[in-house]
Amino acid sequence: MMSRSKHRRLLHLCLGVLSLSLAIAITPAQATLQPTPAPSVAAQPATLLDQGRTLYQSGRFAEAVSVWQTAAQQSQAKGDRSNAALSLSYLSLAQQELGQWAEATQSIEQSLSHLKATKPQADAILWAQVLNTQASLLLHTGKAEAALETWKQAQTYYTQAGDTIGSLGSQINQSQALQSLGYYRRAKQQLNEINQQLAKLPDSQVKVSGLRTLGATLQMIGDSTESRKVLEQSLAIAKAKNLKSEISAILAGLGKAATDLNDPDAALAYLEQSEQAAVSPIEKLQARLDRFKLLIDYGLLDQAAPIAPQLLSQLEQLPPNRTSMYGAINFAASLNQLENSEKLLSLNTLSSLLEKTVQSAKSLQDSQAEAYALNQWGKLYGRTEQWAEAETVTQQSLEIARQLQADEIIAQSAWQMGRLKIEQGKTKQAISPYTEAVKSLRAIRGDLAAINPDVQFSFRESVEPVYREFVALLLEGQPGQAELTQARELIESLQVAELDNFFREACLDKTQQIDQVDTTATVVYPIILPDRLAVISSTAGKPLQYHITPISQAEVEETLDQLLAALNPVSNLQARDRVSQQVYDWLIRPIESELKQTKTLVFVLDGKLRNIPMSALYDGKQYLIEKYAVTLSPGLQLMAARSLQQTNIGAIVAGISESRSGFSALPAVETEVKKIAQTVPSSKLLNAQFTGNALSTQLKDSKANVVHLATHGQFSSRLEDTFLLTWDGVVNIKELSELLQSRDASKAIDLLVLSACDTASGDDRAVLGLAGLAVKSGARSTLATLWPVKDKAAATLMTQFYQELGQSRSTKAEALRQAQLHLIRKTDFKDPFFWSGFVMVGNWQ
Repeated sequence: MMSRSKHRRLLHLCLGVLSLSLAIAITPAQATLQPTPAPSVAAQPATLLDQGRTLYQSGRFAEAVSVWQTAAQQSQAKGDRSNAALSLSYLSLAQQELGQWAEATQSIEQSLSHLKATKPQADAILWAQVLNTQASLLLHTGKAEAALETWKQAQTYYTQAGDTIGSLGSQINQSQALQSLGYYRRAKQQLNEINQQLAKLPDSQVKVSGLRTLGATLQMIGDSTESRKVLEQSLAIAKAKNLKSEISAILAGLGKAATDLNDPDAALAYLEQSEQAAVSPIEKLQARLDRFKLLIDYGLLDQAAPIAPQLLSQLEQLPPNRTSMYGAINFAASLNQLENSEKLLSLNTLSSLLEKTVQSAKSLQDSQAEAYALNQWGKLYGRTEQWAEAETVTQQSLEIARQLQADEIIAQSAWQMGRLKIEQGKTKQAISPYTEAVKSLRAIRGDLAAINPDVQFSFRESVEPVYREFVALLLEGQPGQAELTQARELIESLQVAELDNFFREACLDKTQQIDQVDTTATVVYPIILPDRLAVISSTAGKPLQYHITPISQAEVEETLDQLLAALNPVSNLQARDRVSQQVYDWLIRPIESELKQTKTLVFVLDGKLRNIPMSALYDGKQYLIEKYAVTLSPGLQLMAARSLQQTNIGAIVAGISESRSGFSALPAVETEVKKIAQTVPSSKLLNAQFTGNALSTQLKDSKANVVHLATHGQFSSRLEDTFLLTWDGVVNIKELSELLQSRDASKAIDLLVLSACDTASGDDRAVLGLAGLAVKSGARSTLATLWPVKDKAAATLMTQFYQELGQSRSTKAEALRQAQLHLIRKTDFKDPFFWSGFVMVGNWQ
């Protein structure tokens, strides 16, 4: 399927590109290597090529298209194949910026046709440049494997020409193709090797530019910590060499990395320095826009106030081009998210700026910019309750987006139209635009996942609310089965979207109906809405059930925080039982009469409910686990169907019992590993044997269908903070998932057990890391702990779990239930703290 979205921008080596990081319009990567000079060409075409470059670099892409088309025609008329090929390659880049994918494809094919009539040995640089453009187009249109191979060809030509930096740039681009294909370990390894090669180069502008590009790429894949280190190296060299043209961009990159690492003070300092170091008005504008956005995001309006008129003045002074247009859009987007933005800038002034931006976009034939500007203009009209005007400009934005087939704009403008209808009390009319918005969001799942945190088109602001508002709309009044079915699908789609956002890529879906999975299970979908807690329950062969509790989101979340705190064994038992029973009454009590045939309760949890162990809910007499097996699912769409064949269990059991890398010792892990190895056929990796390479080798060579890892680890809503400890370091979630998925299909993992892990404290969405690993690992089921449990209790539960798992009729969920009941009834670990933190995610059979 063709990807028309521009959320992922590749590093074009043949042209410098804009460096604006925009609110809604997404631009090329923030750092690019300097272009390799084009081959010597005739005078007139060379002049046109230069004119086109100037127009392109100033964001006037439609004009650049016109100039390069003329250059190509003149070169073709003279039989100058080299200049024709270069002009057409440049033309394809500009067409890609305008979303003209068919035209861009035709241009690059014509460019390659001219090249094939030349001698590659004589035009190696030209071949490399054209292949870079082709690879960019291939990746943008969903052909990652072909893009990877094309960049490898480009690298060969750069090497042939002796262009080291061009070769390294092609390798950086290859790493992005590898990421798109899911090969994160290979991508990271390649980036590390590039960094080592750059380290060997003498300090120069080329090295600084290469490190800056590498830092931007590392940030794109979510490794902001490493990105910061690389950018700091680049900055040190740039300062030592007094490379003023590089310093501002590097500081801006460091500001973005600090923002991603939740260090706003450092981010603001970097962005202030970036503005001071800027050598051009555009760089100064970009740094100021980034700083303004950050201040708005953190509610520092007193500091943002004096910047607003400065930005307005800068934007008005710039000539009409892509920089000024998207700068205005970004500026408006920041202000539009504030209820009292008129304290910073009058609404009439902002409206005039957007009107001017729309006119500029029309004159420059930049339909995408026009659609984005109209969207923000519509949002502004909505804020002033000018409903007719708001609907008119929003509809115009939507129509342009449909013509462009730009799903990212459709999603925003359709959502905005739906909101406008609701605000006017036209709830029935809101369903159609909300449906279109969700459809577009699903179409660009993979691209939305790749958005960097510095982009205001963020998940929490522009994706998650669409689903929640649509669910709330469908569940108004007395919804019928059709509305409940659609709402349930939306809840599952929201789960998928959250995981996509976590991984910055699309997860695979394998949709199944509940009665195809387990006819004795009931799936419970609670969703926290602003004014109520809604619960849909689904049992095979029965109509969907629905009940609500009229309660504010704040009160629900406060109660869940109290329950989580009360699960600490030193808490007051009566208070714990009271608040646990409250949550039981919300979720389970209304459907108890429908659960007579239910053996397993499957929860698809929302928000802070994910941090609560459902097995510990209390009905006044019993815990939920005493009546049902309890398991979690990120949604049936993401669940592998096949169940574990208990009669043929083989395991890889690895653990660390000694203190390592600053983590405390887990003495009972040694007993846990040994007892499990005695219970089921196993390969053991204990302490120094448990290295990343050893685990990789075992996973590749062994036919084991169970992987048990007893070690420190952490689940977080931040990808880079989700990891497992090995003897020689840590394995992050993407590396582990790639290892597990590297096995042959015939050796897929049925069960992944993560013992002694923890969820990041204070992180409301930390369990996303657990759910994400459960989905991405390829394992059919994942058993993990929500918090560190006393290692003796963990060892006891795990040993009992494997004994139960060996029973011929025991499902994985039932085996876990029996192991938890064993702790409740036959040990000193009766308190829920010791047993309820163990949760099963995925296929429970």
